[in-house]
Amino acid sequence: MTSRERVLAAIRHEQPDKVPVDLGATPSSGISAVAYSNLLKYLKKDDLPVLIYDVVQQLAQPDDAILELFGIDVIDIGRTFNDRPEDWKPIVMFNGHKAFYPVWFDPVRQDDGSYVTYDDDGERQLAFMPNGSNYFDQTYFPYQDGYPDGYEGLDEAMSKVLWARYAHSPWDHAGEEGFWEKLREKTLKLRQSTDKALMAMAGCNLFEWGTFLRRMDNFLMDIMMDHYNVEKLLDALMERHLTTLEKVCKYLGDIVDIIRFGDDLGMTQGPFMDAELYRKLFKPRHKMLCDYVKEHSSAHTYIHSCGSISLLMPDMIDAGFEIFNPVQTNAYMMEPDYLKKEFGDACTFWGGGIETAGVLNNASPEKVKEQVLERLEIFSKGGGFVFNTVHNILPDVPPENIVAMYEAIREFNDRQ
Repeated sequence: MTSRERVLAAIRHEQPDKVPVDLGATPSSGISAVAYSNLLKYLKKDDLPVLIYDVVQQLAQPDDAILELFGIDVIDIGRTFNDRPEDWKPIVMFNGHKAFYPVWFDPVRQDDGSYVTYDDDGERQLAFMPNGSNYFDQTYFPYQDGYPDGYEGLDEAMSKVLWARYAHSPWDHAGEEGFWEKLREKTLKLRQSTDKALMAMAGCNLFEWGTFLRRMDNFLMDIMMDHYNVEKLLDALMERHLTTLEKVCKYLGDIVDIIRFGDDLGMTQGPFMDAELYRKLFKPRHKMLCDYVKEHSSAHTYIHSCGSISLLMPDMIDAGFEIFNPVQTNAYMMEPDYLKKEFGDACTFWGGGIETAGVLNNASPEKVKEQVLERLEIFSKGGGFVFNTVHNILPDVPPENIVAMYEAIREFNDRQ
């Protein structure tokens, strides 16, 4: 099987020749730039550049050589942009290693070593990264003090939220003339040059945009006590999401294999809301998004949702989501055996292959291999599984453990 055939077979719940593997096809299945630079040094491949394509999460874009080394089967079409040396500028990360930012990203270093980004006026702070940290936090919430009377200014408000303002490729080019035509042209060339499955980000977050605009504490209260304003906001978001999704499907729907949505609905202890609230506020809108993809493209639907979401999964599957990531197996009612037994025939698990926090970062290489092999035995039976860590590989993960993880996958696949 080719990589693309392998991924698609797994999604169809057919047993592929090998378990398909992802590294970096999404901004929640990748690797931090610090961990990546440490890995390159360990592999004696530190001549390869560390390109920080997602500046909010400080994630590296894995080089083709690394993808081939570890047998990765799927890639993000965003890598077709920012493909010239002049698209990047050098920086030094907190571990002392050299890396590169997109030329448009210009955080301001403070006296204490932290970094801040500002609005166009140079006064309003939008994001903050402490010294020695590896992540920018949102500091400005446009609707923190209340909902607007109307949503004529929603686009402007969204543009001041770090996730939109500092979007990763290809969306950092979305405002350019001819962007969609260029995106299709580049994606077609990519599809012709690789046998890997192709992933396209669509975003279309709903619950998360409520938290980005209102702030988490406010929006959680709103979904309990202020459905009128919540639904007005969600409807305004849906207008914009469907407009974007129309273009995604028009220009990419016949040439990408997977369209990714995102909406973190869970905490470690359980979902942010009960199933009844999900059915009222979010499920109908999620269904509209999934239905649009299925009616206007040949792509599969993928949802990134952190935390404990098993109590919502029957409704999310019914809404049309086929693939779930990151499969946070250390959360309540998210144990691998349980998930595979309850939902293994109805969806594909994209993640859950090893605990990023606790095992991959702290255990010995032998223990890493042990958990990877255990998870592969559980999740891979009958397809419906793409191997990935539980969310991104973090800065503190030793490179020898990353190598051990991929050695275990290769060992398992060689037995198939």
